[in-house]
Amino acid sequence: MTHVLIAGAGIGGLTAALSLHAAGLGVTLVDAAHSLRPVGVGINLLPHAVRELTELGLGTVLAETGIPTAEMVHFDRHGNRIWGEPRGRALGYHWPQYSLHRGDLQRLLLDAVLARIGEIRTDAAVTAFHDEGDRVRVEFAGGGTLEADVLIGADGLHSAVRAQLHPGEGPPLWNGIRMWRGLVETAPFLGGRTLAVAGSNETAKFVAYPVSRSAEIRGRALVNWVAEVRLAGSGRPAADWDRAGQLADVLPHFADWRLGWLDIPALLATTGRILEYPMVDRDPLPWWGRGRVTLLGDAAHPMYPIGSNGASQSVLDARALARHLATAPGPEQGLEAYEAERRPVTDALVRAHRAMPADRLLATVARRAPEGFARIEDVLTAGELAAFHAAYRTTTGADVAHLNNRESWSVR
Repeated sequence: MTHVLIAGAGIGGLTAALSLHAAGLGVTLVDAAHSLRPVGVGINLLPHAVRELTELGLGTVLAETGIPTAEMVHFDRHGNRIWGEPRGRALGYHWPQYSLHRGDLQRLLLDAVLARIGEIRTDAAVTAFHDEGDRVRVEFAGGGTLEADVLIGADGLHSAVRAQLHPGEGPPLWNGIRMWRGLVETAPFLGGRTLAVAGSNETAKFVAYPVSRSAEIRGRALVNWVAEVRLAGSGRPAADWDRAGQLADVLPHFADWRLGWLDIPALLATTGRILEYPMVDRDPLPWWGRGRVTLLGDAAHPMYPIGSNGASQSVLDARALARHLATAPGPEQGLEAYEAERRPVTDALVRAHRAMPADRLLATVARRAPEGFARIEDVLTAGELAAFHAAYRTTTGADVAHLNNRESWSVR
């Protein structure tokens, strides 16, 4: 039986462990952290990722945890509606799109790994690996080694596995946009299941959506917000998901953004903890892995958080990896087939996110109607409005009919 060592117990690594185990392969999961704790703020899981987690037996707990997103709507910075579309089942998928806390998703995946596989080794930061032909030997900080048939680097943006495979790559690439994030309880807005986007990141943009079912119990929703401001030349903050941000840095950019249905200055001011992060990615790689070693998730294809793809693509990587390793003649062939399937898809997404097609349209609205508008048809042509749909097909989209009708990726 092929035994796989996964470096990194984030969303991608945990999903890979569950998928490999379900496919009948051996798994060892390690992580550099001293202890595994939920981190981050809100995320969205797209229907193609929800399908895969459902097939892993997590559909019920996801439904109990996440908000089934009903719609995504764009507004100008005054709160006037520009464009929107249904999401998830309302768009025709057989599976919902969920908005939820990243830590809640990580926790439910972690619980499933512990229940099905057992121990996860922590304090295990990979420092080097050696592909010895029929085995991979992995070295860890503080001493000690492990051997496996396959090594998967699922160790994130600053992947040690990627650094050895692709030395000299340098730091992540910043596009000049700084992001602040937070979670705060507030009154539900726009029906309580809307992913709302206001403004454009040509200058400033604000995203907000609920991530818990607390509104059903207490009448107040736990809302995730992301504030994006273009500050090229101001110095890039460290790409650390846990870096603390300051209200005084973000509030001036949104001080008069009262949208009618959401008071953004009040939302910011009542947030207990603010996080700060640069919008970064890396150039697509010419290849992910060699021999018995490859990459997965952010270690393979970090991308801008434009189309809710970070976690979702990691889930798809994990499922494709398990399918190919379980059905190929040998580990090397399985990893080659995995990369051949996934790398073109994720490369295209990295480039589409850099192009920011929807944001170009939002910036057009801001330039043509800086003080707002009564009818969006007076600002954008019918063709420009229709272009929103095309823009999101390039960044969020699996084809509805294709996803609904394709065969299962589970290995029987």
